[in-house]
Amino acid sequence: MNRYKVIVVGMGKRGLHHAAAFHANNRFEVAGICDIDQARLEAAAPKLGHPQISTDARALARAVKPDIFCFCTLPNLRSELIQAGIECGAKLIAFEKPVALTSAEGLKIKNMLDAAQIKAVVSHQHRYGEHYRKVHDLIVGGALGRVHTVYGTATGWMMHMLSHLIDYTLWFNPGATAQWVMAQAAGRGKLADSHPSPDYIAGFIHFSNGVHGVIECGAGAPDVPEVPYWWRKCRLGAQGADGFAEVMTGGGWRAVTNTGSSGGEGAMNYDLDMPPYVQEMADWLDDDKKVHACNFHTAWEGFEIMMAFCRSVIEGGQIALPLSAGMDEIAALKEKLPARKVLFSLPESAKEYPG
Repeated sequence: MNRYKVIVVGMGKRGLHHAAAFHANNRFEVAGICDIDQARLEAAAPKLGHPQISTDARALARAVKPDIFCFCTLPNLRSELIQAGIECGAKLIAFEKPVALTSAEGLKIKNMLDAAQIKAVVSHQHRYGEHYRKVHDLIVGGALGRVHTVYGTATGWMMHMLSHLIDYTLWFNPGATAQWVMAQAAGRGKLADSHPSPDYIAGFIHFSNGVHGVIECGAGAPDVPEVPYWWRKCRLGAQGADGFAEVMTGGGWRAVTNTGSSGGEGAMNYDLDMPPYVQEMADWLDDDKKVHACNFHTAWEGFEIMMAFCRSVIEGGQIALPLSAGMDEIAALKEKLPARKVLFSLPESAKEYPG
């Protein structure tokens, strides 16, 4: 079996999660790590088999010539690092969500990857949680009868959480494409964040099979009282003719169907979720037919929906999909959203949305 060389750019929390998961899997060699903070590199290297270290991602990639170019950085660096991964001859590029901050940059990235014919993966790794998989299997296995609604809520803001919500609702409604969306937003405080977002955004998705998606993300999203940790107050699920099933990122799962009620434990756990996420990269490189569950094509569908939500806020009304051209949605939101303080759905959100 081939052993694949990896470099990981960004040695913050998420970069270390990725690098540690690669290092723990004998299908990979962590051959290089990069960060602009030399102290981070020196602290991380002994834990990862003493790979090459560098503060220059392009130079490191040229020197190592990795099979996998992985980066876990702030989202304002997407296209330049995608280009670095392509230039060094990597077979697969893995990076953190969101795909980009605007549809203009997203289309640039998509065109770059398509032209290079390179595999790419976007880290929506929650789906590997046992509680997520249980709910998915109930939904797609027919336990709910005809599914008519998929939904997701999260108290965190858009660029952190919305792509997760959309990705998993797509997973719960496989084979269908989004035809249009309509959305509204409020609050300008997080538009100045490193992950620029409205403080609250909510909307609807209409899918080709008639299923509707309902999404809320941010300060106005409902509480998930079963989950104490604010960042994991996420609820996703589906309703059908014969019942419902839902998962809570930090609080297990539950379902009611024709056969009765059921439920179980489960919580987001990087130690459990990252190993299958990285293993699927080796599987896909081994065999083109074993497409990674977090492949770029799927992430792109969700990214288009997220950007269409923003355009609905900006332009008003329904937005048809797929999008035909790119724009700078963040700049347009800064112009469009009124300077009124967002209203909260739960008191704990006040400290996260002070603007």
